[in-house]
Amino acid sequence: MEAVTVLGGPGKGGVEPDPDGKYTIAAPGIKAQFIPYGATLTNLFVKDKYGKDIDVVLGYDDVDYYPKDPGHPVYNAIPGRYANRIGKGKYTIDGEEYHTELNDGNNTLHSGTNNWSFRFWNVTEHTPTSITFAISDASNSSLGMLGRVDSTVTYSVSKNTWHIKMNAVSPESKTPVLLTQHTYFNLDAYQNPATDKIWDHTLYMPYSARYLEADQGALPTGKILTAAPGSVNDFASAAGLALGHARDQPGFAGNCGANGACEGYNGYWLIEDKPSRDAVVVSLASPFSGVKADLRTDQPGVVLYSSNWMDGSARLKSTQELVVNGTTVPRTVGRSSCVAIEAQDYPDGIYHPEWGRVDRQILGPGQKYKWESSWTFGLV
Repeated sequence: MEAVTVLGGPGKGGVEPDPDGKYTIAAPGIKAQFIPYGATLTNLFVKDKYGKDIDVVLGYDDVDYYPKDPGHPVYNAIPGRYANRIGKGKYTIDGEEYHTELNDGNNTLHSGTNNWSFRFWNVTEHTPTSITFAISDASNSSLGMLGRVDSTVTYSVSKNTWHIKMNAVSPESKTPVLLTQHTYFNLDAYQNPATDKIWDHTLYMPYSARYLEADQGALPTGKILTAAPGSVNDFASAAGLALGHARDQPGFAGNCGANGACEGYNGYWLIEDKPSRDAVVVSLASPFSGVKADLRTDQPGVVLYSSNWMDGSARLKSTQELVVNGTTVPRTVGRSSCVAIEAQDYPDGIYHPEWGRVDRQILGPGQKYKWESSWTFGLV
């Protein structure tokens, strides 16, 4: 079917969103909805083991709340131009030091509080199975991020699969660029009456035995460690390990820092020696719903964040309300009730030349940045 081009900002041009403010794309076994704010995925419906459509990502019913939410958890959005952390809010290009906004303790997170997940992107193309968003990020619109960056993200769907492609150019000057899709999953769709936690989900990352050591602020120290089989950070040694398999181990409670206050995960795992470009590098599954999500990506690793800092103040979408015997059971987005899985390059790689990632994370005139991933949904 012919694509419809949308000129200008959200809601302008030849096509409007659905009555609820969302743009919908669909294919057999999958339906995805988006808004221009943050180029955000708001809903992702896939089939559970009973053939029911369930919504497996976090979000809000009211699209107008996304820019108002004071917590701004970056629900399924594109943070940029440099995702994750920049240590001590500074980086160097060609011998000159640049300083960025300190919005995460002594560090910069996602380029600061005016990053791309806070921006309204333009819808430039929309078909029944795909949508493209574009942003032109002016120099220094995020403090210390110099030179204009133009970027697009195209979301598309095919049978049971969500595809994501991102491109960026920096035509004016060299600048840091590191992008990701910051997707939060609960494959139970919060329908499990026994628990709203994600510790019963299983996680398998067969090519990710190594991970980056992080300090108490979740900033990489520079060391690359190997997870021993069965240890807290092991998801490579065997398929079917529960995401909470190490909950009884002493190191689990403070595994993601904050001087022991952060339980679970907020770190980066390397993807190494995968046998082919299309190899599945992450498999997340829910025994309750029967849903399995398989990630393929061209990125060298993934961030896992088990949502320790969700405080229960955010309401679930109506698509995720739990009804038991005709009665709605009140639930909110609580601690460890979802997991963000973010394919990306090494966090703070511009600060660690020993990793050999600096040239991959500094984009300049004449260069093109490309990022590609897909999630395929099936049954366990």
